[in-house]
Amino acid sequence: MDDIAVRVKELRKKAKMTLKDLSEATSLSTSFLSQVENGSSNLAISSLKKIAEALKVNISIFFEDDKSESYSYMTKKEDRRVFQVEGLETIYSNLSGNFNQRILAPYILTLAPSQKKKDSFQFAGEEFYYVLKGAAKFTIDNKEYFIYEGDSIHFPSSLDHFGENLLDDEETELLGVITPVVF
Repeated sequence: MDDIAVRVKELRKKAKMTLKDLSEATSLSTSFLSQVENGSSNLAISSLKKIAEALKVNISIFFEDDKSESYSYMTKKEDRRVFQVEGLETIYSNLSGNFNQRILAPYILTLAPSQKKKDSFQFAGEEFYYVLKGAAKFTIDNKEYFIYEGDSIHFPSSLDHFGENLLDDEETELLGVITPVVF
């Protein structure tokens, strides 16, 4: 979270925006934004997305380990960046290449045993998931879909949605592809 706080502040200053400017552009309070930049407040993905839009950057910039301008089209297994988003149990393993103007975000998602809904999401874009191992339940626009190893699901992200692990004693692994690049 500290890296995100530093990047928010750097990008805000680079955009020559004050906290008040950023507050007006995001509808987030200046005191909250100050706490975010100081690393003393948790930040939901929806708030981070508002900040990225106001700063005219892709939200993935907050999760990049390497700030260099180098490009890489291949990701070796041992070089995958594994991360967890604050407030979510899901573990993400980034499969993406590193180049400008990416519109796809491919991941291996690992859902903890008995992982249940905490929050639902919606944003402009699409999501695709393929079950590599285990079983999951997706609730999309209040309708339940049960998918098992070898099954896939593809839907517009603009619909209210969330996923859960159906297994009590095993992780579920999904290949996921999300547009646009959210993180």
